[in-house]
Amino acid sequence: MESIYVMEPGCYVRREGSALHVVKEGRVIDRIPAEGLKRLILVGYVNLTGAVLDFLIHRQVETVFMTPTGRFRARLGIDEHRHVALRKAQYQRLNDPGFAARTARAIVGGKVQNMIRLLLLRGRHYDDQTLRAAAAGLKPIVARLEKSEDLDRIRGLEGAATRIYFQCFGRLIRNERFTFNGRNRRPPLDPVNALLSFVYTLLTNEVTSAINACGLDPYMGALHEISYGRPSLACDLVEEYRTFLGDRLVLGLINRKVMTPDDFIYRKSSQKTYADEEEMKVRRPVEMRPPVRRAFLSAYEQMMERTVGRGRELGRTTYRRLILSQVRAFGDYLQEPEKVYSPFVWDL
Repeated sequence: MESIYVMEPGCYVRREGSALHVVKEGRVIDRIPAEGLKRLILVGYVNLTGAVLDFLIHRQVETVFMTPTGRFRARLGIDEHRHVALRKAQYQRLNDPGFAARTARAIVGGKVQNMIRLLLLRGRHYDDQTLRAAAAGLKPIVARLEKSEDLDRIRGLEGAATRIYFQCFGRLIRNERFTFNGRNRRPPLDPVNALLSFVYTLLTNEVTSAINACGLDPYMGALHEISYGRPSLACDLVEEYRTFLGDRLVLGLINRKVMTPDDFIYRKSSQKTYADEEEMKVRRPVEMRPPVRRAFLSAYEQMMERTVGRGRELGRTTYRRLILSQVRAFGDYLQEPEKVYSPFVWDL
């Protein structure tokens, strides 16, 4: 498997020959072969020996550190990509307000189209007029986007579309044990929002990995403003996958009753702001229990290895390779003025 998750609390990773061993309380609980390993994701507080770090660097294994709730902490940078011309084009083009607006317009358009498709599909399946009406309400936003040249206006339309979508998101949930009363985060206040935040973080990490692999700068984007520490380009390019991959995975697990509210830990807290990540970890209102988190990650990996059609010329590809292909297409778009960037839009 190209990607491996290590998330056992209190464990450490050591090297044994050409493999990595996950050790807890003096006992080897897992073995990770080096062959084919491209990415190691450490969830929670996992210790690494110096020999393991040398092993990962030598084999150029991308290593991502995440909090127990799935929030990105750090990435082991193996080497900066040498494609200077591509990054130069990125800085020049995305610094042009007109080009940035055109790019943001395409990104938001793709995101809204995928929202419409999910609402229409589920509206037909459930014979739910409210879902169909919400999809109809999103279509004028797509039309207004096509005429918008101002970046702030485009961001406002994206916000309006997201509000319409999440106002009816609860109707997509067909498990009476789960409720959804609106999108909330930092921290999520209920199980559905906790799952959404977790999967969005995983997808953003996927996009960031693809951006780094292609030689782009993940911190210079168009739709999301530049802010210290925010991977704005990754936040831009993940938008086209939120509905198609993230929301569908969460809804599938809930609606098939793979998960129940009992799979979460709840804490009573009226606190809305936290001093740091550690305080939020201790006081957050809801989180997945560790075994459920492992099951969720397993379902996520299975999803990323599924295939999707890209038309007669491109054939089929896995969702993970789809993301890489889309980032490469974005790089071509930056370097060749005659090209356009087409976000992935779900074909019903």
